[in-house]
Amino acid sequence: MSRIPEDFIQQLLDRTDIVAVVERYVPLKKAGANYQARCPFHNEKSPSFSVSPTKQFYHCFGCGAHGTAISFLMEHAGYSFIDAVKELAGQAGLTVPDDGQHRASEEDSQRDKLFERMEVAASHFRQALKGAAKAIDYLKGRGVNGETAVRFGLGYAADGWQPLAEAFADYQDPLLAEAGLVVVNEGKRYDRFRDRVMFPIRNERGKVIAFGGRVMGAGEPKYLNSPETPLFHKGRELYGLHEHRRAIQGENRVVVVEGYMDVVMLDQHGVQNAVATLGTAITADQASRLLRLADTVIFAFDGDNAGRKAAWRALENSLPQARDGKLLGFLFLPEGEDPDSFVRAQGADAFRKLCDRAMPLSDFLFGELSNQTDLSSQEGKVRLATLAKPYLAKLQEAPLLSRALHKRLAELTGLDGPRDRPTSHPANPRRGPGDDRSASRPVRGRNAVQPTAWKTLLQGILDDPVRAGQLSDLPELPNPEVQLLQGLVSLIREHPEMQGRDIVEHYQGRPEKPVLAEALALADQNRGSGFDVEADFQGALERIRAQAGRAQVKTLSSRRPSEMTPEEKARLLDSLKGRKPS
Repeated sequence: MSRIPEDFIQQLLDRTDIVAVVERYVPLKKAGANYQARCPFHNEKSPSFSVSPTKQFYHCFGCGAHGTAISFLMEHAGYSFIDAVKELAGQAGLTVPDDGQHRASEEDSQRDKLFERMEVAASHFRQALKGAAKAIDYLKGRGVNGETAVRFGLGYAADGWQPLAEAFADYQDPLLAEAGLVVVNEGKRYDRFRDRVMFPIRNERGKVIAFGGRVMGAGEPKYLNSPETPLFHKGRELYGLHEHRRAIQGENRVVVVEGYMDVVMLDQHGVQNAVATLGTAITADQASRLLRLADTVIFAFDGDNAGRKAAWRALENSLPQARDGKLLGFLFLPEGEDPDSFVRAQGADAFRKLCDRAMPLSDFLFGELSNQTDLSSQEGKVRLATLAKPYLAKLQEAPLLSRALHKRLAELTGLDGPRDRPTSHPANPRRGPGDDRSASRPVRGRNAVQPTAWKTLLQGILDDPVRAGQLSDLPELPNPEVQLLQGLVSLIREHPEMQGRDIVEHYQGRPEKPVLAEALALADQNRGSGFDVEADFQGALERIRAQAGRAQVKTLSSRRPSEMTPEEKARLLDSLKGRKPS
């Protein structure tokens, strides 16, 4: 979708009262210059969620959630970036400009039309279920009652090639294929879902974006999901998150299961904090979303070999998202059981007790790796250390957990773990952007190359993406580094929830990724070595602005006064008087 101009976003935030926005969802109390509340993003007894009316910013000192009014609507109320901007613009009496005018409005209209077709299809499937004895008997046989079927909007896709033609007057509508409802193959059109029980997949705002269809007897695949569409990206969404978001936040724990029916039956029996992945292993994006919602994430899998393989993939994808203070646990059901069958036989309390006894990440990690070697020999111990190294290296966002796991690895192998590097220089006090920091900050190394100002900005953003908000006035230069930074600013504006590693992964397969990965590695290294990252960032920003100002003055000096605008004349006069160009 076309970008909304940066200056409009800033104008919108300047015109928005973040206190009023947050207070619609969370009761706030005045606390000095700010407002406080119990954090809506995690469970807590005492308020650590602060809203600043002067900075127009919120921050939780407990879970680290932070952002603007736009990100609050996205994270708490489930708005998309565009919808959050439109909501706030309407309240502020502003009209959202189109950067790329006509195309933006066309794309918005296209998405709205896709949502409409998905809702029509969902309604059609629900109606079809009422007269489908075979599907009703199947659901009853699985223990699903009518109330649960209504709560999750379950339906039925009739057997046949084109049952959806009854729901849509124009079955040739190309949007039906774009929404993933029909398949076009060599000029022939037919329904994607046929003779299946249907599970609508909703986004966090409750809109249907996809479907999962389950066969009722023999047949493959057992579950058929919608394809990737403009509305649906299976690596981002989680089944049941819309229905269970409040329960997850209330319990401060989420259980990740493998199947739609697991979520449905756990809910029916009173366990309403479960979600399911959509036919794939948990992705980094999904893990990040869940860790923002709750402090504890439990992965529940079947106890067979396939279940353990799925659990290992979940561990691999979750390690980069792990944070100190967050708990990742792994639960393996008794042989022959899954969450659906277990809760029906044993009840909700028994399932919760299983979750309470979930295996910590550390136990699962070292248990699985230890099975691949012989710890009775020195060679086997070295092999364990070698196997563990790449996994522990992923814990970039959890330094305390990383230290604890390195210590445990040392205990298992008898090999020394990493030692804290002594530093002869304390961390810098915060200095102004014009100060000379080279004398007081830790030395990077005798042969180290000082990064350019542009790379310093890049490292600062990846260290804390909030800093991107300070780069809205970057000079327009035909420089790849400038263009990369401008792209990051736009990306973070649209996805304020992204952290450094999310940003790097966003560039997967693109030439910018190695540059970003190197900058992130340096940012991680600097974070723990005594550098004042903020001072470095501000100093680099000041240097770049000064360089841009000098370059512009040089250009203006070569032009005649009659060729300059009044603003350019004033800028040149300021520079000649020795003042900083504005």
